[in-house]
Amino acid sequence: MVHIAIASDHAGFRLKGLVVTHLQAAGHVVQDLGTHSEEPVDYPPLCAAAARAVVGGGFDRAIVIGGSGQGEAMSANKVRGARAALCHDETTARLARFHNDANVLSMGQRIVGPDLALAIVDTFLATVFEGGRHVARLAEITVIEDEEAAGGRRPAGSPG
Repeated sequence: MVHIAIASDHAGFRLKGLVVTHLQAAGHVVQDLGTHSEEPVDYPPLCAAAARAVVGGGFDRAIVIGGSGQGEAMSANKVRGARAALCHDETTARLARFHNDANVLSMGQRIVGPDLALAIVDTFLATVFEGGRHVARLAEITVIEDEEAAGGRRPAGSPG
């Protein structure tokens, strides 16, 4: 059983409902953070809330869904400690978890069909982080986050 926070904008609302039903049927605990209709709504606060739910430790994973999933991933990734991956197929979902230890899955209702979306979700949840050489890379991402949070950006073009 996995604890999952999920959010969408209006363009991802129908797919979110399908994903919630699928996850609950599989025995997972799901917290729907909105939106709760197809009325137009801005996605950034909803996606940030889902990412914060994971980073805060209350949830194992988060899923954010929009029309394309692009803006949703960008919004979730603004949360320090979130690693949101935009996935269009099972391979990208598997690699996002296996190599990058992604903790937020982003999808687009206008991009992936319902059956593929559920396969992506299942793959994302079933894949375990490989560790090994990837741990150092994740640490480098954390260094970048820390630098940005402290306002200490490196000059453009300078090496890491």
